Amino acid sequence: MKKLILVIMVLATLLISCRENPKSIQSGSGDAAFQKLSDEFLDLYLAWRPQLSVYLGLHEYDGKITDFSKPSLDAELARLKSYEHKFSALDSTILSAKMYYDFRILLCGIRNEIFNFEDLQVFNHNPMAYFDFILINGWPAFDLSIYINRRFSPLEERVRSIIALENELPKIIAAAKSNLADSLPEPYIETAIKTVNGIAEFAGKDLVVALKEVKNDSLMSAFSAVNKMAVDKLNGYVQYLEKEKLPKATQNYAIGKQNYQKMLLYDELVTLSPEEILQIGIKELKREQNAFNAAARIVNPNMKPIDVYYALQKEHPTAMNLISETKAKVEDIRKFLIDRKIVTIPSDVKVKVDEMPPYARSYLAMADIPGPFEKVATEAYYYITPVDPSWTTKQKEDWLKCFDYYTTDVVTFHEAYPGHYVQYLHLNASPATKIEKIFSSYAFTEGWAHSAEQMMIDEGFGNTGDPIKTAKYRLAQSGEALCRICRYCISVKMHCEGMTVDEATQFFMDNWHKEEMPSRLEAMRATYDPRYLFYTFGKLEMLKLREDYKKQEGANFSLQKFHDQLLDNGMPSIRLLREKLLKDKTIWDKIL
Repeated sequence: MKKLILVIMVLATLLISCRENPKSIQSGSGDAAFQKLSDEFLDLYLAWRPQLSVYLGLHEYDGKITDFSKPSLDAELARLKSYEHKFSALDSTILSAKMYYDFRILLCGIRNEIFNFEDLQVFNHNPMAYFDFILINGWPAFDLSIYINRRFSPLEERVRSIIALENELPKIIAAAKSNLADSLPEPYIETAIKTVNGIAEFAGKDLVVALKEVKNDSLMSAFSAVNKMAVDKLNGYVQYLEKEKLPKATQNYAIGKQNYQKMLLYDELVTLSPEEILQIGIKELKREQNAFNAAARIVNPNMKPIDVYYALQKEHPTAMNLISETKAKVEDIRKFLIDRKIVTIPSDVKVKVDEMPPYARSYLAMADIPGPFEKVATEAYYYITPVDPSWTTKQKEDWLKCFDYYTTDVVTFHEAYPGHYVQYLHLNASPATKIEKIFSSYAFTEGWAHSAEQMMIDEGFGNTGDPIKTAKYRLAQSGEALCRICRYCISVKMHCEGMTVDEATQFFMDNWHKEEMPSRLEAMRATYDPRYLFYTFGKLEMLKLREDYKKQEGANFSLQKFHDQLLDNGMPSIRLLREKLLKDKTIWDKIL
């Protein structure tokens, strides 16, 4: 305990360097030096992460992949440390307010990367790290789908990029085998097996179908050869994990209290202890359960709340009307935002509602939004997975239950309007800098989208005077919130208190009211993504910031003005946004 207290004190000291400039000079005379150094850092940062760069819309990196060899990993860690020292040595008191804001975003981003490399040692402990960067920056390390899903260049050019990436697979897999520790956490291995199997299946089937219209025979001949090799290598990696790693697997996935504290600080500038975090989560869980039960009683006081919730799911479109009805509701939601002046929509370009591409149909719904630097493939999609005609009648009905009218609208709030798509529009329309477009806060991006779900119901969407219909919307929104709150609590319990996957699965089943399979999938995710607590944590921070801003503005408060200011300052930790929006410095740290 003494050691943990010491760590917390050290982290709190580090936080001082990432908050208000104590001298408040901010003359701007140091801006040029910071700009030069940050540009230099970003060039190297993006070059080492070419797949992230492609997602951001920087296509000079097309067809390139990270070198995961140990010398490359060691060099990147050394470079991060070097630039942390260089930025820390700058006199931040002579930066302008704008540059000082970017300075803190960048410095905390660098420290977070060092934390992932050095403390979490993701490349030594997680076999997913070579194909899915969820533990580093949220972007896949190896992804072919973007080259067929987004038309940022002629198809033949994208095929050449795919060939280049697949040619690198032997090196990636060799690096993984060389770098990974002898014994790895079992959930990591099992999830990596599923992930890589999915990539192999996509490459062997969906990718081939997607490229069937290419008429260049010599190019497609080259693709066929390298694609077969790639599929074989991916299958070989799966066999390696099954035969070499699973027999020696451990349950040592918890990052521990000290690393959890660092994660909170470097990700979100939060100095609360894990115990305090969990206390807040348990309180929120009870509050949401009461809201869930109250809404259910309005719908039908003679049934158990959970049975009311299940009955609600029977109200859904037909298989034939699923996409068309969702499209119509998306437009209704967009109009509601405009009519009620809830948030400015900076562009008349609408998100396109369409069927989920075949290779991504393990997801119910998903927003596919271009990167902030994308200049060509700027269309944004809101994908819905349709019913498969080959399914049984029961399978079709079970799938459609996931798209009951109320829950589907709540998901649309999160993914499209006013969630991720509107946030993207604001980011592009705002004067956000390169730093602000590259480095994002998990709690900000998911906190905004998740808080939008509750905000829209609070603002009266679906309230047509029928109290039962209104309660159904609240019940659907509450059901979605319970999942995220369970994630929040489980993250702390699994990584700081020794909760097992089985115990976490039961926690989800008891508090989220879902079956064993989806509950276990959520529990498994917690083992390698402790950051998924930030859905609820970010939502609570957003709501607290709005409350404090409303008190500050008094009669001049405007929800639209608040949301516009919130979205026009990049994607920083919400702790930094409190400085932007609140005048009273004494409450900046009172995030919840």
